[in-house]
Amino acid sequence: MADQHPETGLPPNWEVRLSKSKNLPYYFNTSNTTSRWEPPPGTDTDKLKQYMGKYHSSALPSDSPQAGQIRAAHLLIKHRDSRRPSSWKEENITRTKEDARRIIEAHKERIASGETSLAALATTESDCSSARKRGDLGFFGRGDMQKEFEEAAFALKPGEISGVVDTASGLHLIERYCSAHYGWHEVITEYMDAAMRRPET
Repeated sequence: MADQHPETGLPPNWEVRLSKSKNLPYYFNTSNTTSRWEPPPGTDTDKLKQYMGKYHSSALPSDSPQAGQIRAAHLLIKHRDSRRPSSWKEENITRTKEDARRIIEAHKERIASGETSLAALATTESDCSSARKRGDLGFFGRGDMQKEFEEAAFALKPGEISGVVDTASGLHLIERYCSAHYGWHEVITEYMDAAMRRPET
């Protein structure tokens, strides 16, 4: 559409802003002052993905670990039977669970081959709002996540990536991080992403 913003792909009067309380981008309409977490109808999602990857993928959570907590990132692929079948990429997700599984298995193969990282893929492919933080969920403890997700995450060793995890939200790949806030993982993935996707750091 000709009226879409040339960089963000958003319809007229819409812009991306940053929530100070959640440290996450959201969408604001300057005409009627409404806001929403999901992209408005009429958005060019390809342009938006490029914009979000360039300007809103480097934020990291500011929390610190407490006893019994771990830190992990994930990549989520939703399907039409997910608890909430919509995302920042798609307002109405219609793919079947089988299609979602094929997509996430392909992502898993790319990560396992060393072609890319979970963090890099999560930025543009995850159906979770944590895509804006490269999939990083910060620190969490027992009881904070859905049971299936929690069991898979806590079973991982730092640096390991799970198989496909099925929850009410959809299908996930989970990567457990080191405890340090700025650990080796962030250094490596930032370097790799800068080299592979420059200038989208």
